[in-house]
Amino acid sequence: MRISVLIISLFVVSSTVFAKAQSPHIKWAKGGNAYYQAEEGTIVRVDLPSFIKKTIITKDNLIDKVSGYALTIQNFYFSEDETRLLVYTNSKKVWRYKTRGDYWVYNTATSSLTQLGESLPESSLMFAKISPDGSKVAYVSKHNLYSEDIATHKITQLTFDGTDKLINGTFDWAYEEEFGCRDGFRWSADGTQIAFWQIDATKIRSFLLMDNTDSIYSFTKPVEYPKVGEDPSSCKVGVVNIASASTLWMNVPGDAVQHYIPRMEWTPNNQLIIQQLNRKQNESNIFLLNPTSGEANKIYTETDKAWIDIKSRWDDDNPTGWDFINNGKDFVWVSEKDGWRHIYTISIDGKKETLLTKGNYDMITLDAIDKQHGYIYFTASPNNATQQYLYRVLLKGNGKMELISPSNQIGTHNYEISPDGTYATNDFSSHNIASISEWVALPAHSVIKQSEQKLDVDKNSNVEMIQVTTDDNVTMDGWMIKPTNFDSTKKYPVVFYVYTEPGATTVSDTYGVGRGGTHLYYGDMAADGYIVISLDGRGTPSPKGAEWRKSIYKQVGILNIHDQAMAALKIRQWNYVDTNRIAVWGWSGGGSTTLNLLFQHPEIYKTGIAIAPVAYRLSYDNIYEERYMGLPSENKDDYIKASAITYASGLQGNLLLVHGTGDDNVHYQNSELLINQLVKFGKYFQFMSYPNRTHSISEGPGTRIHLSVTFTKYLKEHCPGGGR
Repeated sequence: MRISVLIISLFVVSSTVFAKAQSPHIKWAKGGNAYYQAEEGTIVRVDLPSFIKKTIITKDNLIDKVSGYALTIQNFYFSEDETRLLVYTNSKKVWRYKTRGDYWVYNTATSSLTQLGESLPESSLMFAKISPDGSKVAYVSKHNLYSEDIATHKITQLTFDGTDKLINGTFDWAYEEEFGCRDGFRWSADGTQIAFWQIDATKIRSFLLMDNTDSIYSFTKPVEYPKVGEDPSSCKVGVVNIASASTLWMNVPGDAVQHYIPRMEWTPNNQLIIQQLNRKQNESNIFLLNPTSGEANKIYTETDKAWIDIKSRWDDDNPTGWDFINNGKDFVWVSEKDGWRHIYTISIDGKKETLLTKGNYDMITLDAIDKQHGYIYFTASPNNATQQYLYRVLLKGNGKMELISPSNQIGTHNYEISPDGTYATNDFSSHNIASISEWVALPAHSVIKQSEQKLDVDKNSNVEMIQVTTDDNVTMDGWMIKPTNFDSTKKYPVVFYVYTEPGATTVSDTYGVGRGGTHLYYGDMAADGYIVISLDGRGTPSPKGAEWRKSIYKQVGILNIHDQAMAALKIRQWNYVDTNRIAVWGWSGGGSTTLNLLFQHPEIYKTGIAIAPVAYRLSYDNIYEERYMGLPSENKDDYIKASAITYASGLQGNLLLVHGTGDDNVHYQNSELLINQLVKFGKYFQFMSYPNRTHSISEGPGTRIHLSVTFTKYLKEHCPGGGR
């Protein structure tokens, strides 16, 4: 996950894979020849390619007559016919994101504004969606599903058994954190039914977070949290009839506890289609479900010797949606079964599949399907894993990939493409070219609106892209920042910024990539005489093929540590590196890596700063750990070998350990377990705990500044900067 910038999963990253998730998606108008945006409390339509703006809904249209104040637009959604608008406001956090709040509906024909779910608790509505016919809105409140008639505002409760741990229409902590699943229900095309997930977490033990500061008497905050090796929540899919509020449960084969269902959608012919993963996540089955009988028909199976990634890996951490083509006769699928992440089309009966992206390269993101002209757009970078470019191929699978991005823009591109594949935004940057954003017409990539910034090399950029090849013949991509006024005749300290796990990368040819490793420093690391380096080794999700990514299976905390240490040995040989001043730091998974490097390789690393680390791998959640490490009932020794606490006796250098006591992701328990081991072996270190702070350690006045100063003072004291 990305701390202080973007939280995604378990670890701290600075990665092109997640760059698009930092900005909101474009609200395309139907047809793709215009888009909507919120502007100072109004909704405007921007036509393309003229970029002429027209105010569709004014601020006066969105005034709450009870309070007299205009709504603060935090998000908005149009109905299929664009005559009704949902406005989302007054939002509150559910774990990582603000996914519950209040919804209002504005009718453009009658100019009326009304609040939805008025009889329900404030800020409790989740994922409100207008029915395809525009007559109703469905939403979740307090883990139950509701439907509300837009004309009469009659509310119909559709499920009645929802509790804190029996969850209808949304997900528990683990599904949200590790699969990106949040929105848990779907309207049928005719608006008469809703398909939804039910997660039964009643048997999941709660992990108790202790709050000692918000009351004179301490109290606990329970979080349903399935630790590795513990059974997951039971999951099933139901179809509820809007008129009768009766639910039919789908007969999905397999134990509902020992399988996951990370994807579910309606097909164009009014069936349901789901993806089911086994507990190990190395077998994927696709089922068609009959919403009338509940019967399940398996149409496609895939297995892997390691694990199978789901759609959220290549689609902005978003598992929703299913891409149908040829009037529902086929769908688009992504698989690594030939050793590379490729795009396929599969017939709806599963009997025919066609490979679209052929060659020894990975697709990175699937960006758009132009059904009218028969193309699929995707990003890839066959020649440089730190970069990203837009390509397209024919949906028929009978053509070669065609480069769409300009050949003179060398670096990383991110696109938002209109539904018809005609227009797109192109966000481009490289390590030494500041980000530009321009509008283009596809497929020619002709610019229709120029960026205000020029495509110039930033002569002040101090980031270099590097590669380091170890004695094992492993070539690792990286970036490096050298000290200001660097003198090659002097020796400088090196600070390694690490992550190294399958969750994300830290190295990308993007502007500001070095901020990932320097953002906590209170000051300027280059000006203070530090070399800062980050490297992506085997097991990180770089587009280098499945073997690169999955070589870490059952070796998280082992293989990645080896690669980092071997690369550091090479860097130590550079004549301007001071081998007595080598530091390493990281957050979450990067904190785990920091501990392992410091403990296992004290001859290399003299100082480490580990923030919110997973010190004991058996303490983390089951979905993440079992995906990459297997089931502990089968290979528990691998978990022990991977855990930093196993090597605590090896500490010889300086360690600063930092953790928030309210961390619901990587529990504070990890640091307490590690402290016990360090005390046992007589190892001295510095520890900083932040009461009730979560995994981001950002809550409360002064917190981030305090963390930054603590980080900086410790580094300066134990690994002082400057050439010698």
